[in-house]
Amino acid sequence: MLQDSLQGKRPNTAASTDPTAFGRLPGLMPVAVIDIGSNSVRLVIYEGLARSLTVLFNEKVLSGLGKGLTQTNRLDNQAVESALSALRRFKILVEQAGVAQLYPIATAAAREAQNGSDFVAAAEAILDQPIIILSGADEARGAAHGVLAGFHQPDGIVGDLGGGSLELIDVTPAGLGEGMTTPLGGLRLRDLSGGDLVKAQSIADSHVSASPLAGRGQGRAFFAVGGTWRNLAKLHMEQQTYPLHVMHAYEIPAASFDAFLDVVVKSDPDKLAGIDAVSKSRRALLAYGAVSMRSVLRFVKPQKIVLSALGVREGFLYEQLSDEEKAKDPLIEAARELAILRSRSPAHARELVDWVGRSFEALGIDETPEEERLRIAACLLADIGWRAHPDYRGKQALSIIAHAAMPAVDHRGRAFLGLANFYRHEGSLEQQHIPELESLAGDRLLKRAQILASLFRVTYLLTASMPGILDQFKWAQDPRGGFTLVLPAHLADLVGERPDGRLQQFAKIVGKSLRIEAR
Repeated sequence: MLQDSLQGKRPNTAASTDPTAFGRLPGLMPVAVIDIGSNSVRLVIYEGLARSLTVLFNEKVLSGLGKGLTQTNRLDNQAVESALSALRRFKILVEQAGVAQLYPIATAAAREAQNGSDFVAAAEAILDQPIIILSGADEARGAAHGVLAGFHQPDGIVGDLGGGSLELIDVTPAGLGEGMTTPLGGLRLRDLSGGDLVKAQSIADSHVSASPLAGRGQGRAFFAVGGTWRNLAKLHMEQQTYPLHVMHAYEIPAASFDAFLDVVVKSDPDKLAGIDAVSKSRRALLAYGAVSMRSVLRFVKPQKIVLSALGVREGFLYEQLSDEEKAKDPLIEAARELAILRSRSPAHARELVDWVGRSFEALGIDETPEEERLRIAACLLADIGWRAHPDYRGKQALSIIAHAAMPAVDHRGRAFLGLANFYRHEGSLEQQHIPELESLAGDRLLKRAQILASLFRVTYLLTASMPGILDQFKWAQDPRGGFTLVLPAHLADLVGERPDGRLQQFAKIVGKSLRIEAR
Protein backbone atom coordinates (compact mmCIF):
# COMPACT_ATOMS: atom_id res chain seq x y z
CA MET A 1 0.00 0.00 0.00
CA LEU A 2 1.06 3.56 -0.68
CA GLN A 3 0.28 4.41 2.94
CA ASP A 4 3.14 2.19 4.14
CA SER A 5 5.59 4.88 3.06
CA LEU A 6 4.06 7.31 5.56
CA GLN A 7 5.77 5.52 8.44
CA GLY A 8 9.34 6.02 7.16
CA LYS A 9 12.02 6.48 9.81
CA ARG A 10 15.01 8.81 9.80
CA PRO A 11 18.47 8.17 11.19
CA ASN A 12 18.80 9.13 14.85
CA THR A 13 21.26 11.97 14.34
CA ALA A 14 21.32 15.66 15.15
CA ALA A 15 18.51 17.63 13.51
CA SER A 16 20.86 20.17 12.01
CA THR A 17 23.91 22.23 12.84
CA ASP A 18 21.56 24.73 14.50
CA PRO A 19 19.42 23.12 17.25
CA THR A 20 16.92 26.00 17.07
CA ALA A 21 16.20 25.40 13.36
CA PHE A 22 12.65 24.11 13.77
CA GLY A 23 12.05 24.69 10.07
CA ARG A 24 14.36 21.73 9.35
CA LEU A 25 13.45 18.06 9.48
CA PRO A 26 14.81 16.17 12.48
CA GLY A 27 17.21 13.32 11.87
CA LEU A 28 18.88 14.64 8.72
CA MET A 29 22.42 15.89 8.19
CA PRO A 30 23.27 17.94 5.09
CA VAL A 31 24.92 16.33 2.08
CA ALA A 32 26.36 18.20 -0.89
CA VAL A 33 27.34 17.64 -4.51
CA ILE A 34 29.87 19.77 -6.36
CA ASP A 35 29.27 19.28 -10.07
CA ILE A 36 32.23 20.33 -12.24
CA GLY A 37 30.72 20.50 -15.72
CA SER A 38 31.88 21.74 -19.09
CA ASN A 39 29.92 24.97 -18.78
CA SER A 40 29.26 25.49 -15.07
CA VAL A 41 30.65 24.58 -11.69
CA ARG A 42 27.83 24.17 -9.20
CA LEU A 43 27.46 23.49 -5.49
CA VAL A 44 24.15 22.10 -4.23
CA ILE A 45 23.70 21.42 -0.51
CA TYR A 46 20.70 19.25 0.37
CA GLU A 47 18.94 19.00 3.72
CA GLY A 48 19.85 15.33 3.89
CA LEU A 49 20.15 12.10 1.95
CA ALA A 50 16.48 11.24 1.45
CA ARG A 51 13.98 9.97 -1.11
CA SER A 52 12.63 13.48 -1.56
CA LEU A 53 15.57 15.89 -1.71
CA THR A 54 15.28 19.45 -0.41
CA VAL A 55 17.86 22.05 -1.41
CA LEU A 56 19.43 24.09 1.39
CA PHE A 57 21.82 26.04 -0.85
CA ASN A 58 22.47 26.22 -4.58
CA GLU A 59 25.07 28.26 -6.45
CA LYS A 60 26.66 28.00 -9.87
CA VAL A 61 29.54 29.73 -11.62
CA LEU A 62 29.63 29.69 -15.43
CA SER A 63 33.34 29.00 -15.74
CA GLY A 64 33.12 27.53 -19.26
CA LEU A 65 35.77 24.83 -18.79
CA GLY A 66 34.79 23.22 -22.10
CA LYS A 67 35.03 26.40 -24.15
CA GLY A 68 37.40 25.91 -27.09
CA LEU A 69 38.21 22.36 -26.01
CA THR A 70 37.46 21.00 -29.49
CA GLN A 71 40.15 23.17 -31.06
CA THR A 72 42.85 23.08 -28.36
CA ASN A 73 42.16 19.85 -26.47
CA ARG A 74 42.99 21.87 -23.35
CA LEU A 75 41.04 23.59 -20.62
CA ASP A 76 41.31 27.35 -21.00
CA ASN A 77 43.58 28.90 -18.34
CA GLN A 78 41.08 31.61 -17.46
CA ALA A 79 38.28 29.06 -17.17
CA VAL A 80 40.45 26.91 -14.91
CA GLU A 81 41.14 29.85 -12.60
CA SER A 82 37.43 30.67 -12.49
CA ALA A 83 36.57 27.07 -11.61
CA LEU A 84 39.26 26.76 -8.93
CA SER A 85 38.20 30.08 -7.40
CA ALA A 86 34.62 28.78 -7.24
CA LEU A 87 35.80 25.58 -5.56
CA ARG A 88 37.67 27.54 -2.88
CA ARG A 89 34.49 29.43 -2.11
CA PHE A 90 32.38 26.27 -2.17
CA LYS A 91 34.76 24.54 0.24
CA ILE A 92 34.11 27.21 2.87
CA LEU A 93 30.35 27.10 2.28
CA VAL A 94 30.31 23.32 2.67
CA GLU A 95 32.05 23.63 6.03
CA GLN A 96 29.78 26.50 7.08
CA ALA A 97 26.68 24.40 6.32
CA GLY A 98 27.92 21.45 8.40
CA VAL A 99 27.83 19.07 5.46
CA ALA A 100 28.22 15.48 6.61
CA GLN A 101 29.18 14.10 3.20
CA LEU A 102 30.48 15.89 0.11
CA TYR A 103 30.39 14.26 -3.32
CA PRO A 104 32.52 16.13 -5.92
CA ILE A 105 31.89 14.92 -9.47
CA ALA A 106 33.34 16.01 -12.83
CA THR A 107 32.15 15.35 -16.37
CA ALA A 108 33.22 15.71 -20.02
CA ALA A 109 35.68 18.64 -19.97
CA ALA A 110 37.71 17.39 -17.01
CA ARG A 111 37.91 13.81 -18.27
CA GLU A 112 38.77 14.63 -21.90
CA ALA A 113 41.13 17.63 -21.82
CA GLN A 114 44.87 17.08 -22.14
CA ASN A 115 45.42 19.12 -18.99
CA GLY A 116 42.31 17.73 -17.27
CA SER A 117 44.35 15.66 -14.82
CA ASP A 118 46.28 18.76 -13.72
CA PHE A 119 43.03 20.62 -13.12
CA VAL A 120 41.56 17.68 -11.20
CA ALA A 121 44.67 17.45 -9.01
CA ALA A 122 44.41 21.16 -8.17
CA ALA A 123 40.69 20.81 -7.46
CA GLU A 124 41.28 17.81 -5.19
CA ALA A 125 43.90 19.76 -3.25
CA ILE A 126 41.36 22.52 -2.63
CA LEU A 127 38.56 20.16 -1.59
CA ASP A 128 40.91 17.82 0.25
CA GLN A 129 39.27 14.72 -1.21
CA PRO A 130 39.15 12.79 -4.49
CA ILE A 131 36.92 13.95 -7.33
CA ILE A 132 34.78 11.31 -9.01
CA ILE A 133 35.29 11.48 -12.78
CA LEU A 134 32.13 10.32 -14.51
CA SER A 135 32.31 8.56 -17.87
CA GLY A 136 29.72 9.28 -20.53
CA ALA A 137 27.90 6.11 -19.51
CA ASP A 138 28.06 7.22 -15.87
CA GLU A 139 26.52 10.56 -16.81
CA ALA A 140 23.71 8.87 -18.73
CA ARG A 141 22.98 6.53 -15.84
CA GLY A 142 23.14 9.42 -13.35
CA ALA A 143 20.66 11.46 -15.40
CA ALA A 144 18.34 8.46 -15.62
CA HIS A 145 18.54 7.98 -11.85
CA GLY A 146 17.76 11.68 -11.48
CA VAL A 147 14.58 11.12 -13.47
CA LEU A 148 13.77 8.06 -11.33
CA ALA A 149 14.27 10.28 -8.27
CA GLY A 150 11.96 12.97 -9.63
CA PHE A 151 9.12 11.10 -11.36
CA HIS A 152 6.70 8.33 -10.48
CA GLN A 153 7.40 5.25 -12.61
CA PRO A 154 8.87 7.17 -15.56
CA ASP A 155 8.85 5.56 -19.01
CA GLY A 156 10.74 7.20 -21.85
CA ILE A 157 14.09 8.42 -23.10
CA VAL A 158 16.25 10.61 -20.87
CA GLY A 159 18.48 13.21 -22.49
CA ASP A 160 21.00 15.19 -20.44
CA LEU A 161 22.40 18.18 -22.32
CA GLY A 162 25.52 19.71 -20.79
CA GLY A 163 28.18 22.01 -22.10
CA GLY A 164 30.34 19.23 -23.53
CA SER A 165 28.05 16.31 -24.28
CA LEU A 166 24.53 14.99 -24.66
CA GLU A 167 23.78 11.70 -22.93
CA LEU A 168 20.84 9.54 -23.95
CA ILE A 169 19.39 6.54 -22.12
CA ASP A 170 16.16 4.56 -22.02
CA VAL A 171 14.36 4.42 -18.66
CA THR A 172 11.34 2.36 -17.61
CA PRO A 173 9.88 1.43 -14.19
CA ALA A 174 11.64 -1.92 -14.64
CA GLY A 175 15.12 -0.45 -15.07
CA LEU A 176 17.57 1.33 -17.34
CA GLY A 177 18.76 0.61 -20.83
CA GLU A 178 22.34 1.12 -21.97
CA GLY A 179 23.44 4.74 -21.91
CA MET A 180 25.36 6.52 -24.64
CA THR A 181 27.12 9.85 -25.01
CA THR A 182 27.41 12.21 -27.98
CA PRO A 183 29.54 15.36 -28.47
CA LEU A 184 26.45 17.58 -28.71
CA GLY A 185 26.79 19.72 -25.58
CA GLY A 186 26.12 23.38 -26.26
CA LEU A 187 29.72 24.62 -26.00
CA ARG A 188 31.13 21.72 -27.99
CA LEU A 189 28.49 21.87 -30.70
CA ARG A 190 29.21 25.58 -31.14
CA ASP A 191 32.92 24.83 -31.44
CA LEU A 192 32.46 21.87 -33.78
CA SER A 193 30.26 23.91 -36.10
CA GLY A 194 32.37 27.04 -35.96
CA GLY A 195 29.26 28.95 -34.89
CA ASP A 196 27.35 27.90 -38.05
CA LEU A 197 23.89 26.76 -36.92
CA VAL A 198 23.15 24.99 -40.21
CA LYS A 199 26.31 22.94 -39.80
CA ALA A 200 25.46 22.41 -36.13
CA GLN A 201 22.11 20.93 -37.16
CA SER A 202 23.81 18.57 -39.59
CA ILE A 203 26.25 17.42 -36.88
CA ALA A 204 23.45 16.88 -34.37
CA ASP A 205 21.30 15.02 -36.89
CA SER A 206 24.16 12.69 -37.81
CA HIS A 207 24.77 11.67 -34.20
CA VAL A 208 21.15 11.32 -33.05
CA SER A 209 19.99 9.51 -36.20
CA ALA A 210 22.77 6.95 -35.72
CA SER A 211 21.87 6.41 -32.06
CA PRO A 212 20.39 3.05 -31.05
CA LEU A 213 17.67 5.12 -29.38
CA ALA A 214 16.44 6.51 -32.72
CA GLY A 215 12.72 5.80 -33.01
CA ARG A 216 12.51 4.53 -29.42
CA GLY A 217 10.53 7.54 -28.21
CA GLN A 218 7.37 6.87 -30.20
CA GLY A 219 4.33 7.15 -27.93
CA ARG A 220 6.61 7.93 -24.98
CA ALA A 221 8.10 10.89 -23.12
CA PHE A 222 11.49 12.47 -23.64
CA PHE A 223 12.80 13.65 -20.25
CA ALA A 224 14.92 16.73 -20.88
CA VAL A 225 17.70 17.40 -18.34
CA GLY A 226 20.17 20.29 -18.32
CA GLY A 227 20.26 24.05 -17.94
CA THR A 228 20.06 24.99 -21.62
CA TRP A 229 16.97 22.88 -22.21
CA ARG A 230 15.38 24.18 -19.00
CA ASN A 231 15.90 27.73 -20.23
CA LEU A 232 14.38 26.85 -23.60
CA ALA A 233 11.35 25.51 -21.74
CA LYS A 234 11.24 28.63 -19.57
CA LEU A 235 11.10 30.73 -22.73
CA HIS A 236 8.37 28.49 -24.15
CA MET A 237 6.41 28.77 -20.90
CA GLU A 238 6.70 32.56 -21.01
CA GLN A 239 5.47 32.76 -24.59
CA GLN A 240 2.52 30.49 -23.80
CA THR A 241 1.57 32.63 -20.75
CA TYR A 242 1.45 29.33 -18.89
CA PRO A 243 -0.27 29.70 -15.48
CA LEU A 244 2.09 27.62 -13.33
CA HIS A 245 5.72 28.76 -13.28
CA VAL A 246 7.22 25.46 -12.17
CA MET A 247 9.80 23.92 -14.48
CA HIS A 248 9.84 20.35 -13.16
CA ALA A 249 7.38 18.13 -15.08
CA TYR A 250 6.45 20.91 -17.52
CA GLU A 251 5.18 19.12 -20.62
CA ILE A 252 5.41 20.26 -24.24
CA PRO A 253 3.71 18.25 -27.01
CA ALA A 254 6.36 17.27 -29.54
CA ALA A 255 4.08 18.11 -32.45
CA SER A 256 3.96 21.80 -31.51
CA PHE A 257 7.54 22.23 -30.27
CA ASP A 258 9.41 22.15 -33.57
CA ALA A 259 8.01 25.49 -34.79
CA PHE A 260 9.10 27.15 -31.54
CA LEU A 261 12.60 25.68 -31.85
CA ASP A 262 12.83 26.87 -35.45
CA VAL A 263 12.19 30.46 -34.33
CA VAL A 264 14.85 30.17 -31.60
CA VAL A 265 17.44 28.91 -34.08
CA LYS A 266 16.75 31.64 -36.63
CA SER A 267 16.34 34.63 -34.29
CA ASP A 268 18.56 37.00 -32.37
CA PRO A 269 18.15 35.60 -28.85
CA ASP A 270 17.91 39.05 -27.30
CA LYS A 271 14.88 39.84 -29.50
CA LEU A 272 12.87 36.71 -28.78
CA ALA A 273 9.49 37.27 -27.13
CA GLY A 274 9.72 36.55 -23.41
CA ILE A 275 13.54 36.43 -23.41
CA ASP A 276 13.71 38.39 -20.15
CA ALA A 277 12.82 35.09 -18.45
CA VAL A 278 16.25 33.74 -19.48
CA SER A 279 19.42 35.10 -17.89
CA LYS A 280 21.80 36.84 -20.30
CA SER A 281 24.58 34.37 -19.51
CA ARG A 282 22.43 31.50 -20.80
CA ARG A 283 21.19 33.06 -24.05
CA ALA A 284 24.24 32.38 -26.21
CA LEU A 285 23.68 28.61 -26.13
CA LEU A 286 19.90 28.60 -26.53
CA ALA A 287 20.10 28.08 -30.30
CA TYR A 288 22.45 25.10 -29.90
CA GLY A 289 20.10 23.59 -27.35
CA ALA A 290 17.29 24.09 -29.85
CA VAL A 291 19.36 22.42 -32.58
CA SER A 292 19.97 19.30 -30.48
CA MET A 293 16.32 19.17 -29.41
CA ARG A 294 15.20 19.35 -33.06
CA SER A 295 17.37 16.30 -33.76
CA VAL A 296 15.71 14.50 -30.86
CA LEU A 297 12.25 15.30 -32.24
CA ARG A 298 13.20 14.18 -35.73
CA PHE A 299 14.92 10.92 -34.91
CA VAL A 300 13.99 9.77 -31.37
CA LYS A 301 10.39 10.78 -32.17
CA PRO A 302 8.95 11.26 -28.65
CA GLN A 303 5.29 12.06 -28.10
CA LYS A 304 6.06 14.82 -25.62
CA ILE A 305 8.93 16.62 -23.94
CA VAL A 306 8.92 16.54 -20.13
CA LEU A 307 11.32 18.81 -18.26
CA SER A 308 13.23 17.41 -15.31
CA ALA A 309 14.75 19.71 -12.70
CA LEU A 310 16.57 16.68 -11.31
CA GLY A 311 19.58 15.27 -13.10
CA VAL A 312 23.02 13.78 -12.52
CA ARG A 313 23.51 15.35 -9.07
CA GLU A 314 20.23 14.06 -7.70
CA GLY A 315 20.73 10.77 -9.55
CA PHE A 316 24.11 10.33 -7.89
CA LEU A 317 22.48 10.76 -4.47
CA TYR A 318 19.62 8.45 -5.44
CA GLU A 319 22.22 5.75 -6.09
CA GLN A 320 23.41 6.10 -2.47
CA LEU A 321 19.96 5.23 -1.07
CA SER A 322 18.99 1.80 0.21
CA ASP A 323 16.55 -0.23 -1.87
CA GLU A 324 13.94 0.40 0.82
CA GLU A 325 14.31 4.17 0.44
CA LYS A 326 14.30 3.99 -3.36
CA ALA A 327 11.00 2.10 -3.25
CA LYS A 328 9.22 4.97 -1.48
CA ASP A 329 7.02 7.37 -3.41
CA PRO A 330 8.84 10.73 -3.46
CA LEU A 331 5.59 12.72 -3.69
CA ILE A 332 4.23 11.05 -0.55
CA GLU A 333 7.56 11.61 1.20
CA ALA A 334 7.57 15.31 0.26
CA ALA A 335 3.97 15.74 1.44
CA ARG A 336 4.72 13.89 4.69
CA GLU A 337 7.68 16.16 5.33
CA LEU A 338 5.60 19.30 4.75
CA ALA A 339 3.04 17.93 7.20
CA ILE A 340 5.79 17.53 9.81
CA LEU A 341 7.06 21.06 9.21
CA ARG A 342 3.80 22.99 8.83
CA SER A 343 0.68 21.16 10.07
CA ARG A 344 -0.81 21.36 13.55
CA SER A 345 -0.53 17.61 13.92
CA PRO A 346 1.32 15.25 11.56
CA ALA A 347 -0.38 12.38 13.37
CA HIS A 348 -3.78 13.83 12.45
CA ALA A 349 -2.61 14.14 8.84
CA ARG A 350 -1.77 10.44 8.80
CA GLU A 351 -5.12 9.59 10.38
CA LEU A 352 -6.80 11.73 7.73
CA VAL A 353 -5.21 9.60 5.00
CA ASP A 354 -6.79 6.47 6.46
CA TRP A 355 -10.13 8.14 7.19
CA VAL A 356 -10.56 9.54 3.69
CA GLY A 357 -9.54 6.20 2.20
CA ARG A 358 -12.20 4.44 4.29
CA SER A 359 -14.76 7.09 3.34
CA PHE A 360 -14.09 6.70 -0.38
CA GLU A 361 -14.41 2.92 -0.09
CA ALA A 362 -17.63 3.08 1.95
CA LEU A 363 -19.27 5.67 -0.28
CA GLY A 364 -18.19 3.98 -3.52
CA ILE A 365 -15.96 6.81 -4.75
CA ASP A 366 -13.66 5.13 -7.25
CA GLU A 367 -10.07 6.17 -7.90
CA THR A 368 -7.21 5.15 -10.14
CA PRO A 369 -3.79 4.32 -8.62
CA GLU A 370 -2.58 7.81 -9.64
CA GLU A 371 -5.63 9.44 -8.04
CA GLU A 372 -5.01 7.40 -4.89
CA ARG A 373 -1.48 8.74 -4.48
CA LEU A 374 -2.69 12.29 -5.16
CA ARG A 375 -5.44 11.82 -2.57
CA ILE A 376 -2.91 10.63 0.03
CA ALA A 377 -0.67 13.61 -0.67
CA ALA A 378 -3.64 16.00 -0.44
CA CYS A 379 -4.58 14.60 2.99
CA LEU A 380 -1.04 15.05 4.27
CA LEU A 381 -1.01 18.65 2.99
CA ALA A 382 -4.51 19.56 4.15
CA ASP A 383 -3.50 21.57 7.23
CA ILE A 384 -0.23 23.25 6.22
CA GLY A 385 -1.84 26.70 5.88
CA TRP A 386 -3.19 27.03 9.41
CA ARG A 387 -0.73 29.73 10.56
CA ALA A 388 -1.88 32.21 7.91
CA HIS A 389 -4.53 34.85 8.51
CA PRO A 390 -7.95 33.17 8.04
CA ASP A 391 -8.74 35.39 5.05
CA TYR A 392 -5.61 34.20 3.22
CA ARG A 393 -5.16 30.59 4.30
CA GLY A 394 -6.56 29.21 1.07
CA LYS A 395 -4.46 31.42 -1.18
CA GLN A 396 -1.29 30.91 0.84
CA ALA A 397 -1.68 27.14 0.98
CA LEU A 398 -2.46 27.04 -2.75
CA SER A 399 0.69 29.01 -3.54
CA ILE A 400 2.89 26.88 -1.27
CA ILE A 401 1.63 23.60 -2.70
CA ALA A 402 1.44 24.58 -6.36
CA HIS A 403 4.97 26.01 -6.32
CA ALA A 404 6.67 23.66 -3.85
CA ALA A 405 9.75 21.70 -4.89
CA MET A 406 7.75 18.48 -4.83
CA PRO A 407 8.89 15.65 -7.10
CA ALA A 408 6.87 12.98 -8.86
CA VAL A 409 3.78 15.07 -9.61
CA ASP A 410 2.75 16.55 -12.94
CA HIS A 411 1.22 20.00 -13.28
CA ARG A 412 -2.34 18.68 -13.32
CA GLY A 413 -1.58 16.98 -10.03
CA ARG A 414 -0.06 20.16 -8.60
CA ALA A 415 -3.18 22.10 -9.51
CA PHE A 416 -5.35 19.42 -7.90
CA LEU A 417 -3.34 19.41 -4.66
CA GLY A 418 -3.35 23.19 -4.40
CA LEU A 419 -7.05 23.53 -5.21
CA ALA A 420 -8.10 20.83 -2.71
CA ASN A 421 -6.44 22.88 0.02
CA PHE A 422 -7.75 26.17 -1.36
CA TYR A 423 -11.37 24.96 -1.43
CA ARG A 424 -10.97 23.45 2.05
CA HIS A 425 -10.28 26.95 3.42
CA GLU A 426 -12.50 29.02 1.11
CA GLY A 427 -15.61 26.89 1.58
CA SER A 428 -17.30 27.90 -1.68
CA LEU A 429 -17.00 25.26 -4.40
CA GLU A 430 -19.28 26.86 -6.96
CA GLN A 431 -17.59 29.91 -8.45
CA GLN A 432 -14.52 29.98 -10.64
CA HIS A 433 -11.91 31.13 -8.15
CA ILE A 434 -8.72 30.54 -10.14
CA PRO A 435 -9.77 29.63 -13.68
CA GLU A 436 -6.23 29.08 -15.00
CA LEU A 437 -5.39 26.42 -12.41
CA GLU A 438 -8.88 24.94 -12.46
CA SER A 439 -8.55 24.52 -16.22
CA LEU A 440 -5.09 22.99 -15.78
CA ALA A 441 -6.45 20.38 -13.35
CA GLY A 442 -9.18 19.25 -15.75
CA ASP A 443 -12.79 18.34 -14.95
CA ARG A 444 -12.22 15.02 -13.18
CA LEU A 445 -9.43 16.19 -10.87
CA LEU A 446 -11.27 19.45 -10.22
CA LYS A 447 -14.32 17.51 -9.05
CA ARG A 448 -12.12 15.30 -6.86
CA ALA A 449 -10.50 18.38 -5.32
CA GLN A 450 -14.00 19.59 -4.39
CA ILE A 451 -14.93 16.20 -2.95
CA LEU A 452 -11.80 16.10 -0.80
CA ALA A 453 -12.13 19.71 0.32
CA SER A 454 -15.73 19.26 1.41
CA LEU A 455 -14.86 16.10 3.35
CA PHE A 456 -11.92 17.92 4.98
CA ARG A 457 -14.29 20.67 6.07
CA VAL A 458 -16.55 18.18 7.86
CA THR A 459 -13.62 16.36 9.44
CA TYR A 460 -11.77 19.36 10.86
CA LEU A 461 -14.91 20.59 12.66
CA LEU A 462 -15.18 17.22 14.39
CA THR A 463 -11.51 16.79 15.36
CA ALA A 464 -10.15 20.33 15.96
CA SER A 465 -7.25 19.14 13.77
CA MET A 466 -6.00 16.89 16.56
CA PRO A 467 -5.40 13.13 16.47
CA GLY A 468 -7.01 10.35 18.45
CA ILE A 469 -10.66 10.11 17.42
CA LEU A 470 -10.85 9.76 13.63
CA ASP A 471 -10.40 6.01 13.81
CA GLN A 472 -13.66 5.90 15.80
CA PHE A 473 -15.71 7.40 12.96
CA LYS A 474 -17.58 4.99 10.70
CA TRP A 475 -19.94 5.06 7.74
CA ALA A 476 -23.06 2.89 7.86
CA GLN A 477 -25.68 2.31 5.21
CA ASP A 478 -28.91 3.97 6.29
CA PRO A 479 -32.17 2.01 5.89
CA ARG A 480 -33.78 5.33 4.96
CA GLY A 481 -31.37 5.59 2.03
CA GLY A 482 -27.85 6.88 1.72
CA PHE A 483 -25.28 6.69 4.50
CA THR A 484 -24.88 7.80 8.10
CA LEU A 485 -21.66 9.11 9.59
CA VAL A 486 -21.63 7.34 12.93
CA LEU A 487 -19.75 8.81 15.91
CA PRO A 488 -19.34 6.92 19.22
CA ALA A 489 -21.89 7.79 21.91
CA HIS A 490 -19.35 9.56 24.13
CA LEU A 491 -18.76 12.05 21.31
CA ALA A 492 -22.48 12.80 20.81
CA ASP A 493 -22.03 16.47 21.68
CA LEU A 494 -19.85 16.92 18.61
CA VAL A 495 -22.97 16.59 16.47
CA GLY A 496 -24.42 20.01 15.75
CA GLU A 497 -25.70 22.47 13.20
CA ARG A 498 -22.34 23.44 11.71
CA PRO A 499 -20.98 19.90 11.17
CA ASP A 500 -24.31 18.86 9.69
CA GLY A 501 -24.30 21.87 7.36
CA ARG A 502 -20.88 20.95 6.07
CA LEU A 503 -21.89 17.31 5.75
CA GLN A 504 -24.77 18.37 3.51
CA GLN A 505 -22.33 20.31 1.33
CA PHE A 506 -20.26 17.10 1.03
CA ALA A 507 -23.46 15.15 0.29
CA LYS A 508 -24.31 17.52 -2.56
CA ILE A 509 -20.83 17.16 -4.07
CA VAL A 510 -20.87 13.32 -3.97
CA GLY A 511 -24.55 13.08 -4.92
CA LYS A 512 -25.63 11.00 -1.92
CA SER A 513 -27.99 11.33 1.02
CA LEU A 514 -25.86 11.68 4.18
CA ARG A 515 -26.64 12.05 7.90
CA ILE A 516 -24.61 12.27 11.09
CA GLU A 517 -25.48 10.48 14.34
CA ALA A 518 -23.87 9.35 17.58
CA ARG A 519 -24.54 5.79 18.76
